[in-house]
Amino acid sequence: MEESQETVWILGDQLHRSIGPLAARTPGECRVLMVESDTKLASKRWHRQRRHLVVSAMRHFAQELRHEGFEVDYRHAPTLAAGLREHVAAFDVDRVLAMEPMSWDGRAMLEREGVLIDRNEQFLCHYEDFAAWADPRSSFKMEDFYRWQRTRLDLLMEDGPGGVEPAGGRWNFDHDNRERPPKDGRSWPVIAHFELDEIDRQVISELGDNAWGAEPDGAWPVTRAQALTRLDEFIATGLAPFGAHEDAMMGDEWKLAHSVLASSMNLGLLHPLEIAEAAEHAYLQGKAPINSVEGFIRQVIGWREYVWGLYWLWMPEYRNENQLAATRPVPPAFTGEASTNMACVASVMQHLHDRGYTHHIERLMVLGNLALTSGVDPQAMTQWMWASFVDGAEWVMLPNVIGMALHADGGRMATKPYASGGAYINKMSDSCKACRYDPKKRTGEDACPFTTLYWDFLARNEAAFAGNHRMARQLGGMRRLSDLEDVRERAAEVLVALDEGRL
Repeated sequence: MEESQETVWILGDQLHRSIGPLAARTPGECRVLMVESDTKLASKRWHRQRRHLVVSAMRHFAQELRHEGFEVDYRHAPTLAAGLREHVAAFDVDRVLAMEPMSWDGRAMLEREGVLIDRNEQFLCHYEDFAAWADPRSSFKMEDFYRWQRTRLDLLMEDGPGGVEPAGGRWNFDHDNRERPPKDGRSWPVIAHFELDEIDRQVISELGDNAWGAEPDGAWPVTRAQALTRLDEFIATGLAPFGAHEDAMMGDEWKLAHSVLASSMNLGLLHPLEIAEAAEHAYLQGKAPINSVEGFIRQVIGWREYVWGLYWLWMPEYRNENQLAATRPVPPAFTGEASTNMACVASVMQHLHDRGYTHHIERLMVLGNLALTSGVDPQAMTQWMWASFVDGAEWVMLPNVIGMALHADGGRMATKPYASGGAYINKMSDSCKACRYDPKKRTGEDACPFTTLYWDFLARNEAAFAGNHRMARQLGGMRRLSDLEDVRERAAEVLVALDEGRL
């Protein structure tokens, strides 16, 4: 049996040398444990690029640590806990240290196993600090949190006549970032594809049959060096054009000018502060306009960290929320078991198949909107999205799906449901012109399913929304429909067709 030595356990989404208990240690001072869990990998039908990304990034990080001189025990085990116990037995370990996991269940597991836990350093606002911010407030919203973050982190702040003020004189430039898809045939920033090495090829060979989506092609960074290249690319070519069209959807363009940095942040390859500071520096150097920089920084230090804080504030009960009693399965058009004639859904699903990624409006206003208005079970939808996106994780998907997209928490996160008919999609995408469904129609064979289901959704949930003043106008419009009975009959047909993959 080998000499006892302290172990630092690196989890699969903590792949950063300079954070957590490993940051202060040098080779020879500790062993490093990393565990691939067979149960975790088999727990879902993962997108191929998602599964490859996580496993390849873990193995690359282990390789980098070995090259630095660390002794790394990289284990394949039935579960994470089993891998830990095997390691402890093999090396007679007295102390195991780990940075706090990103998940509620992960932290509970480490506590059960007696692992010493350091505070998580992958966010700019730890969830305990978020809880302290939220505690005195009877209600709170992301905008308030975002302004608090901006101020305390001193990001995009400048001296003004009244003291320190937000850069550009406004906190929020969202109004400037809602332009429709451009029709001028412009090109969009491209991203480098990284060469697949022996580790990548080995991981790809192990993907097996319980996976879906296109094969990995080097689009997603699996090392910190690659992630830094992606960050530099975005700052140089994507940040400036990002803002104006961040809500637009285009069938032939899968990312427009979005940064596609979330997967690197969520695995620990990049830290949110270095990303936000790089964007701020570009603004200060005059290389990107305030509306783009502010909108991007809001995503990084505002929305992302707000979601993280809410996850910990409301767990574990939050994962079971289903206030609208939705029970429908995830549609076959989402799972790949059926195609669809809905051009916007087909477009988004093609992006997801090819990349394991769609941008936030495609997620919210196409996938989430259809799931909301058709009544998809929020837990089933959460699990599907968690498994299908390269940047998926429980802490990401629970608040975004249960709270934001499906309104399953009764309005704790969003004060009104993000439901819309085909008019919004027609405005913000280029899908409707070539679609067999008409976004202006709510009845008939060629009526847009989004439009039909929107009104049926309001009628089905009228009692639930009756006390919500933000829904008064929508409910009033629904009550004035002279053909509401016909709409609801058509909605019943649409729901059957959706379930059967015929829509």
